Amino acid sequence: MGAHLRIVSSNSDLVLKPELDLEFAYFLINKSVDAAFCLGSDAQFLYVNNATCSMSEYSREELLSMSLGDVDIDLPLHDWSQLWQCLIKKGSQDDLTFKSRYRTKGGRIFLVEISMTYVNYQGIEFSCAFVREKSDEIVELSVQKWINELQDTKNHFQQEVFQLRSKEAELRTSLSLLHSTLESTAVGIVAVNFEGDILSLNQKFLDMWQIPDSLILSKKCPQCKTFFENQLKDPEAFIRMIWEVSSQSDFESYDILELKDGRVFAHYSKPHRLGEKIIGRVWSIWDITESKRTEEALKLNVARFRTLAETTDANTFLIQGSRLCYINPAVETLTGYTKEELLTGFDIGRLIKSKKRRQVRNSTEALNFEYQEINLLTKNGTERWLACAVTTLDGVLDFGKQPVELIAGIDITDYKYAESELSLALEQAKQLSELRARFLSMVCHQFRTPLNIVSFSNSLLKEQVDKRTEKKIRPLLDHIQTASEQISQMLDDILLFAKAEAAKITFEPKPLDVVQFCTDLVAQMQMNVNQNHINFITPVCSLTAYMDKKLLEPVLKNLLENASKYSPDGSEIDFKLACDNDNVIFQVQDRGIGIPVADQKRLFEPFYRGSNINNIAGTGLGLSILKTLVDLHGGQVAVESAVGLGTTFTVRLPLFQDNASCSEL
Repeated sequence: MGAHLRIVSSNSDLVLKPELDLEFAYFLINKSVDAAFCLGSDAQFLYVNNATCSMSEYSREELLSMSLGDVDIDLPLHDWSQLWQCLIKKGSQDDLTFKSRYRTKGGRIFLVEISMTYVNYQGIEFSCAFVREKSDEIVELSVQKWINELQDTKNHFQQEVFQLRSKEAELRTSLSLLHSTLESTAVGIVAVNFEGDILSLNQKFLDMWQIPDSLILSKKCPQCKTFFENQLKDPEAFIRMIWEVSSQSDFESYDILELKDGRVFAHYSKPHRLGEKIIGRVWSIWDITESKRTEEALKLNVARFRTLAETTDANTFLIQGSRLCYINPAVETLTGYTKEELLTGFDIGRLIKSKKRRQVRNSTEALNFEYQEINLLTKNGTERWLACAVTTLDGVLDFGKQPVELIAGIDITDYKYAESELSLALEQAKQLSELRARFLSMVCHQFRTPLNIVSFSNSLLKEQVDKRTEKKIRPLLDHIQTASEQISQMLDDILLFAKAEAAKITFEPKPLDVVQFCTDLVAQMQMNVNQNHINFITPVCSLTAYMDKKLLEPVLKNLLENASKYSPDGSEIDFKLACDNDNVIFQVQDRGIGIPVADQKRLFEPFYRGSNINNIAGTGLGLSILKTLVDLHGGQVAVESAVGLGTTFTVRLPLFQDNASCSEL
């Protein structure tokens, strides 16, 4: 027989069967004291000798249905796929030797030394292994390992002792630091176990709750629980969160406690762990009374603001940086944009074209506001103007803790157009007034020359009148003289009125002794034989004020002349001067014909004269000029009159100087 092997199928597995000519070799292998077996590429047993069965305590049939991993407990460590690749690489000429542990069918574990060889026979790959038990080495190794481990344990223990002592010192330092930290924090801290005992707490916790020193802080003490309950508005919530928390509760919680004395505490809790076990909870409690009040005030302010803004017709914006963060419905109506359009990434430059700051007098009550005129471009392209009050809200309303600019404005577009038209009309009126003033000035100048000739000629005629004709001619000459004087006065009034109307009169106030000025004016007017008697009355002997003498004289002279002209001959006129706070008061009172109530409303209009003056000469310009001159002084004029009883004019002019004072007699 030729020497060869044949692979046959047995029990659905590949089993190596020798031919008759190899029976001797087969006999020798089965009688070998060392275990020998063949393995497939998947570590499946293909052949086992008797020694393998004896060593593993499995029968041949059992082993042939098993893989090497069922016996070799270290095979996962060696990784069969890597071993197989290593065998292939070495080939049939080199063995792969290593040690591993086997487990018998009865559970005994022993050390073995394995030698494996790769075989490729007629395209079939498998490995041959020879195994020898090395149990004696385990004992030796175990003893040596035990000795080494004892030595290592000793060294490790000594190192641990040293480290423990170092850690103990560090722990003392850490505990001291922790204690100092807990006692210095502004937060009250308490640790509570699930039996209700307070394990630890800091002084801040005692101070916040005002706990008496004599009180035992433990759930076991009824007084402790009662103490907390008596301080809270809602003790049930605190009891539920503190005393009734489950030992399995690993959640974190935050809540608000309201005390009966008005204080508000915030409390935060988290599990207190010892290793992996939860043994209680740690609570952090801090006083938020002021912040709660501030928060409530902010919410109230926001609610009030929204209520006011949503119901007002004023256009209200809130701008933070370069974006709109609030608009009211009035803005939507004005601009044509919706709230969503304006508040979602809108370029504010598309809406606000320009801003112009405006000065407002007497704005001391709103010093935090700036007044602006804002030009808006609406969605349909038209321009609108707003008169706005602008201020910065910092902390008044809660918009992300950032200051916002509040703009509240009313639509003045119609006013702006009217203002533009009015400015144009005023400019035209000013030009017309200047033209009229020049015309009147020219006319007066032209009248003045022939009037002077008439007056001069009248004087010459008076000198040439003889005694025979004097009785007839002199009254006529006197009438001519009177008419010339009236025309001259009328021309003076017209010129002054033209200057006032064209704003050509300059106001130049200087220190003036008003008492002396009035005394001189009365003395000058009393020289006129037709002037009624003037009673000058004043409680002061000296009064210095800043006034324009050249403008004050026509004011007072006009009042005194009118009082005399519209009063019966021989009647008296009262001229009073007084000082009241920062004003000088001039008052002229007559006992003349009086002014009807209907006429009093139009008294200061140019060329207007009363309805009861009959044939009394006049131009109707005097009081109009007077009103203009008083306005230049920044003063006021008032009139009181009754028909048939007389008239009183009162002029109030400012002193224009804080240190001006009245000296009483």
